[in-house]
Amino acid sequence: MRVVLAEDHAQLREGLIRLLEAHDFDVVEAVDNGPSLSRALLEHRPDVAVVDVRLPPTFTDEGLRAAIAARREIPGLPVLVLSQYVEQLYARELLADRRGGVGYLLKDRVFNVAQFIEAVRQVAGGGTAMDPEVIAQLLSRRVADQPLAGLTPREREALELMAEGRSNAAIAARMFITEKAVAKHTNSIFSRLGLPPSEDDNRRVLAVLAYLSDR
Repeated sequence: MRVVLAEDHAQLREGLIRLLEAHDFDVVEAVDNGPSLSRALLEHRPDVAVVDVRLPPTFTDEGLRAAIAARREIPGLPVLVLSQYVEQLYARELLADRRGGVGYLLKDRVFNVAQFIEAVRQVAGGGTAMDPEVIAQLLSRRVADQPLAGLTPREREALELMAEGRSNAAIAARMFITEKAVAKHTNSIFSRLGLPPSEDDNRRVLAVLAYLSDR
């Protein structure tokens, strides 16, 4: 699986290259700035891009902007964004086109190798990988909103787990309830949010996250 990596910190960049290659990824190019990332993405059209949000020359949102621009040129280009902090605006922008193949992880998650590699694979496969802390903050921002505030505590718990990309079986295990009960919660959540229920986990995650970020 071909990867373009963008990270300006040399030690972390080299560490990520070794980590990815140890798990059978082919890092076709590793760059340290926004313009180089833009070129590399369009030139290589990788299976997945792993991108630091803040890159030279501005150290603001160079990486994210390059990734979003590349997704306009290559619809559905899988992008996993890494960030030092939870930056809700960036999470919302990344999710804006609702096509999947996106992820947003805090850099600390890289040290959990299994979690990081699974996120890369999930995004490369067209899925969504969102950091639980990002999800928690997106949800907390909407706590006073209707209809999200109209969800029951158990529905909110199910929504958070759903937004993390968990299957009904995984949600049931975490909540200590049956899959039938999870399905009931899911139908109620989508009904309250005015979103059509779907058996496609990726689409339902995108729908929920897009709702939370766009309102």
